Amino acid sequence: MKQRARFSRTVAVGGAVLSLALSLSGCGGDSDAAGDDTIHVLVYGDAANKVEKEIVATFNKTSKVKAVLDTVPGADYQAKLQTIINSKQAPDVFFNWGGGSIRPFVDAGLLLPLDPFIAKDPDLKAKFLPSVFDSTVVDGTSYGIPMRGTQPVLLFNNGKVLRKAGLEPPKTWDDLLAAVKALKAVGVTPIALGGGDRWPTLMWFEYLYDRIAGPELIRKALGGDRDAWASPDSRKALSRIKELVDAGAFGTNFDSVKFTDQGSATLLATGRAGFELMGSWEYSTQQDTYPEFAKSDLGYSAFPSVEGGKGDRANVVGNTNNFYSVLKKTKHPQAVAAFLKLMYSEQFVKAQLAVGNLPTTTNTEGFLDAAASPGFAKFQYDLVKAAPAFQLSWDQAYPQSAATTMYQSLQQFFNGSMDENAFIKAMQALPTS
Repeated sequence: MKQRARFSRTVAVGGAVLSLALSLSGCGGDSDAAGDDTIHVLVYGDAANKVEKEIVATFNKTSKVKAVLDTVPGADYQAKLQTIINSKQAPDVFFNWGGGSIRPFVDAGLLLPLDPFIAKDPDLKAKFLPSVFDSTVVDGTSYGIPMRGTQPVLLFNNGKVLRKAGLEPPKTWDDLLAAVKALKAVGVTPIALGGGDRWPTLMWFEYLYDRIAGPELIRKALGGDRDAWASPDSRKALSRIKELVDAGAFGTNFDSVKFTDQGSATLLATGRAGFELMGSWEYSTQQDTYPEFAKSDLGYSAFPSVEGGKGDRANVVGNTNNFYSVLKKTKHPQAVAAFLKLMYSEQFVKAQLAVGNLPTTTNTEGFLDAAASPGFAKFQYDLVKAAPAFQLSWDQAYPQSAATTMYQSLQQFFNGSMDENAFIKAMQALPTS
């Protein structure tokens, strides 16, 4: 999405998506009896929409105020949201990534504080893991309810391709470089990359910065310490990225391939690539488009360790979750509150697990055996549970005003059109609030 946009980023767009037909007026109110008897729920369009459709249908069975699900293709979601968020076409409820992705909306006074909802229904907070729920607490006020699931970035692989090349998932950086060499030797692109979307490229920076510098560097940068980007650890991370690109790990046309049109995912599924670094939504994407591959040959592992690095190999990066936030102007706050209650229901947990997502409700562990792939669900759960640090995707941790410059700089450094010093200067100039 992934977003990222990343960011499903969360997830690749599959098939046709509903066009926006939003009809909310710009005025607010406290009564669910006023105005049009609908609430519009805007979500990122991708393979996981089947769950949102199911939950909306369940809500509509008993609610006088009906929910309407509107989807926007993943590649266009952020831009569309920015365009309509303060217009008459704004939704009542919208999908986001928490963190910096909603801060501007909070500062503009557009979002409804959810603490009154929580006071009436404490489970809106208590039923979710605290570390995840807090991702949408801004200045002590809650502005989001977790939906979908946690989305760690994993190194996926085509098991058939790896077996044919005599390879195992890499545990170290040297293992990864050796695998790149071996896959090139048999005519396979070592690593699929949807560079045309730009946010998949970001994942390589996120993990290498974490493994080499630890999570502290990005925390400092987000806190306004611009010198962090010029540190020796930062330069070492950039050198590792260049090492991988120069080794031919991604082929030569990665900037013309996208994840959002399933290009990079197809390369992996069809055996034309050995690996893909992607959020956990890779599973639901492959399950939707290449179900046999998802069932038999889709492999996954943690990102490799880097010798001499300060970051723990157990650290993860990605999206702590996706969230629903509510527009202050909604005419039906009580209907919205009832809709949000479904995000911790047993039905919701089971439906998300069925598409490969990992909900962050407190009872999730009890349903892992019912997941589409129990092994994949348990792998994710154990990985996230054991992680000493879970770094939020940079494009969600930073304000959205930083996204364009960030993406351009990442892409240009990756393809060799920007050198190390220029990249550092660009990142130092990113707004942090």
